[in-house]
Amino acid sequence: MSNKDEHFIVLPMEISHAQAICEWKFVPPYNIYGWLPWEQMEMLGIEFGDPLLRAAQYMSVMNESGRLCGFAQFFPLEGVTRLGICMHPDLCGQGRGKSFVLSIVRAALLRAPQNEIDLEVLTWNKRAIQAYVKAGFIITDCYERYTPEGNQPFYCMVYQRDNI
Repeated sequence: MSNKDEHFIVLPMEISHAQAICEWKFVPPYNIYGWLPWEQMEMLGIEFGDPLLRAAQYMSVMNESGRLCGFAQFFPLEGVTRLGICMHPDLCGQGRGKSFVLSIVRAALLRAPQNEIDLEVLTWNKRAIQAYVKAGFIITDCYERYTPEGNQPFYCMVYQRDNI
């Protein structure tokens, strides 16, 4: 099986996965996707450091060998499942994006089959945009959002259901 055909399994995020994710190091400009140290995340109760939020919104993405390959956040919006997607930095840019993203889309469809599925991506993140397009997402909007680096341009991308 080639890397492009790799199968991923989406499972509830365990605390050990959350701890490991906090240790991932991203090279610039992707370093904006890094997290605080686990102890701070847990102490502040933010994102997957909050056990209730972790259980409700976060899932780990594993390969068939049981390696943690990334995670997804499923933001609950009215009639929409908004995805937050992160692949382990060592696996990015290796042609695995489409199958990685589609595994998350399948999990979103199981959670709320009636919902539209969308995501937001910084317009400069061409690598992610390419993976999302290959997985069946299309750009539907462009707008600015506040980030820790100030206002940044984002695309909203919507999944086209006939792709799975």
